[in-house]
Amino acid sequence: MTILSTSRCKQIHLISGSVLGVFVLCHFLNHSLGLVSIGAMEAGRHVFTLVWQSLPGTVVLYGALLTHFLMALDSLYRRQTLRMPVGEALKIIFGLSLPFLLIPHVVATRVEPLLAGIGGDYPTILRALWSSSANTTRQTIALLFVWSHACLGAWFWMRGRDWFPRYETLLYTVALLVPIFALLGFVNGARSLGREYAEHGGYGDRDYASLQQRADPALLENIRLAFYGGFAGLIGGTLALRALPSRGRIRIRYPDGRVAAVSLGFSVLEASRAAGISHVSVCGGRGRCSTCRVRIIQGLEGQPVPEAAERATLARIGAPDNVRLACQFRPAHDVSVVPILDTDSLGIKTQLARQNGGGRERRVAVLFCDLRDFTRIAEHTLPYDTVFLLNRYFEMVGEAVESSGGVIDKFIGDGALAIFGLKTPLPQACRQALNAASRLSQGIRALNQTFEGELDQPLRLAIGLHAGPAIIGEMGYGQATSLTAVGDTINTASRLEGLAKEHDAELAVSVELVQHAGFDLQGHRRLDMGLRGRQARLETCIVDDASEISELLPARG
Repeated sequence: MTILSTSRCKQIHLISGSVLGVFVLCHFLNHSLGLVSIGAMEAGRHVFTLVWQSLPGTVVLYGALLTHFLMALDSLYRRQTLRMPVGEALKIIFGLSLPFLLIPHVVATRVEPLLAGIGGDYPTILRALWSSSANTTRQTIALLFVWSHACLGAWFWMRGRDWFPRYETLLYTVALLVPIFALLGFVNGARSLGREYAEHGGYGDRDYASLQQRADPALLENIRLAFYGGFAGLIGGTLALRALPSRGRIRIRYPDGRVAAVSLGFSVLEASRAAGISHVSVCGGRGRCSTCRVRIIQGLEGQPVPEAAERATLARIGAPDNVRLACQFRPAHDVSVVPILDTDSLGIKTQLARQNGGGRERRVAVLFCDLRDFTRIAEHTLPYDTVFLLNRYFEMVGEAVESSGGVIDKFIGDGALAIFGLKTPLPQACRQALNAASRLSQGIRALNQTFEGELDQPLRLAIGLHAGPAIIGEMGYGQATSLTAVGDTINTASRLEGLAKEHDAELAVSVELVQHAGFDLQGHRRLDMGLRGRQARLETCIVDDASEISELLPARG
């Protein structure tokens, strides 16, 4: 029986880690005052100790330290597999190594002055650390490990927050500069321990001598060994408990036929990692995003209900009852799942090779498409899900265009520009463009079926098609150079896409393109569109459902 729920343990872990993070930040800022003088370090230390060495501060600090370490061991024990992303592994390694790096420092700065009955100050500690290269190296490594662990923990917590992108640069700058200033202050303070302090009975000299006389080295060594043994025993005991055979086995089936057979207590995400199955998890398995979510297609009955953190995330994205977060869902019996976000969908497939397309005029067919009202949809969607949804949409557009014989020129926001006819004659290019429009219409319907129940309203497309001359070439600057097309034909296709939106239709195509393709779209609305800068008007065909034109097209564009 679990005393604390997983979500409550994570909350306690986060709160204790926040307390320690504030302590570390204050301590490092105090170190950085060494860039001014040892006097400044001492002045800062008096304020620092007034807070953290008071009775309440001591209880909070060491309570948070013990709690954080125990919660880390609990998290390690609960983790059913040690397969994990590099960032998570580094955070655990840094965390478990910290006690062994910090024990000598804690004994020298807190235990030894306590036993000697005098307070340790910066000159005393700096002299002790600077007198030995081993002490200096160990202190530097400990500082970097402590700060790296704190930053990784903070990053895992912050990166899923809506406000994080606004302050990302500032936070990264702080994360980089704090340890640099702390180390520079430590070095500058140690080097400034000059003869003037001894001559004037300065900071810590007499205390330091007294401390060296009154502290029992054998006792201090025994205390250090006791700390080492205690922490090593806790970590070793946790790993030993993990190695004990657990009761019961369950099988998690995936849509490609693979099966992960794991012990009871595994989450679906842990089962995927243990079986070597790629599974998206942007937030690191903390239930703060929904990228790892799965649809349960068999075995939903009798499963544990979502806890508060999972329930809140699922509610925010409007997930149906059969969708769970893989990082939080720990099946009680066999289950079949379908990961909704697959790893291949996180990027856009490689475009077709763009050869012989530079510096020339060519008659081409141009397709513009754009998602309608996507800004409104994104307002009610988590940032990770918005990125995923756009990438699925872009992937669908890329496949529709490339399978029809075209090339994606660029993606613009939630829109796309595609060119047909770089290697084919214009009539064939126009047929390819119409075929791509039909595929886009079918593809957006497939996406709506996939995300049914997760979107407040279905995705809708607006497509514009036109054909004519365009300048094709490599344009841009530096690494931003790419093959693109410019000219009146491109602008006209863009305006046709806007016309489709105005008439609440899926496709607006110039009759000129339809005629080049050898078709006549009878039965659809026709308009004469005026174009800025041109006296002639453009006859346009409005198609409410672009998938209908597939019946007029051959199997291949």
